[in-house]
Amino acid sequence: MNDELVTARTRTKELADRFLQQNNPTGWFEVLYSQAKGDTSQIPWADLRVNPNLSEWLENNQIQAEGKKALVVGCGLGDDAEALSKQGFAVTGFDISASAIAWCKQRFPDSEVNYLVSDALKLEQSWQQSFDFILESYTLQSLPSSTRKQVIETIVEYLAPGGTLLIICRGRNKSEDQGKYPPYPLTKEELAFIETLGLTKVALEDYIDSQTPPVRRFRIKYLKE
Repeated sequence: MNDELVTARTRTKELADRFLQQNNPTGWFEVLYSQAKGDTSQIPWADLRVNPNLSEWLENNQIQAEGKKALVVGCGLGDDAEALSKQGFAVTGFDISASAIAWCKQRFPDSEVNYLVSDALKLEQSWQQSFDFILESYTLQSLPSSTRKQVIETIVEYLAPGGTLLIICRGRNKSEDQGKYPPYPLTKEELAFIETLGLTKVALEDYIDSQTPPVRRFRIKYLKE
């Protein structure tokens, strides 16, 4: 891990902690993106490429995307949304940060993705049961545990009957500490809440990725009947 990335991660943790102490668990995202002023090295997760944990999943699964709608939760700088668009989905990507959404539109001026500002803690009524595929990658793990059930409930509300929800996150055992700062590894017990909302877990991968240093990940597919 290079020094620039270490510095960016340290700065991000300090920023998140400051907002958490103010009981504002999502306010730091806009500050981070706006202060970066177009410098992606200031955004620790901005690799400017599709998440390899998503691209691997797309390669290994036959996705029927044509004529279907997809939603990317916390789309960041848009690479995952663009990847799903290339699969054939009509994609909506949202982020709480207006600066991140503006950045997406600047990066992909000819994109067919609908990039919007929205808050995962606030239900968009017009999106209820609207999406055939929803990707939640790394957003839950960036939020404190007190907010995660609300975000999960919102995401499930957006999923259409017969739709697929794909969760990609850091993973840990229930006995392990989540740490003081995000990203917070999630537990299988915590994610089991999704099944109480009417979704069926059809695949769970618990693996160590190829990141340096390696990170334990969960990749879980759910279906809504």
